[in-house]
Amino acid sequence: MRSIIKLGIAPLLVLLLASCVDKKETQSVEVNTPQEVKKNEEKAADVADQDFIDGMTGKIWHNYLEIKMALTNDDSGQAKDAAKSMADSFSEERAELKSMAAQLGDTDDIEEQRRLFSKFTELAGPMFEEALSGGTIYRKFCPMAFNNDGAYWYADVEEIKNPYFGDKMLNCGSVKKAIEK
Repeated sequence: MRSIIKLGIAPLLVLLLASCVDKKETQSVEVNTPQEVKKNEEKAADVADQDFIDGMTGKIWHNYLEIKMALTNDDSGQAKDAAKSMADSFSEERAELKSMAAQLGDTDDIEEQRRLFSKFTELAGPMFEEALSGGTIYRKFCPMAFNNDGAYWYADVEEIKNPYFGDKMLNCGSVKKAIEK
């Protein structure tokens, strides 16, 4: 009887030891140069950690950030596409904002897009602030925009990336208000 138990235990021990043998796993690490990292960050939209009380405002916020980034990068085509998408997101209750987004989506002139973006920001800002249910958004101001009349914009990060001047004055502006929920 003991020999039968020993014979049964021996194969189990062999299986147990074989399954515990360290198997070599290969790992790969992608190393990007600082220039590659910056290029990838510039391509990605500024979509971060904000939540809104309704899906429509969240979608509009996403499009707003895409337009802001496109204007910052002097990319009128991307701004136009994001504005068209934004216009489709509005309900009929927000007809004025929908119309302004549609106008922004109808022009290829980046300076006109910036002007419309500024007007859109004035109208949409209170909506973003009231509908924020989580996270932080930043209200920023550039005093030199539009012949020193100044203009506001909203962002999801504290860092200044000015949509009104592109590369000419990328860091012009300051945070005027941090809205947190």
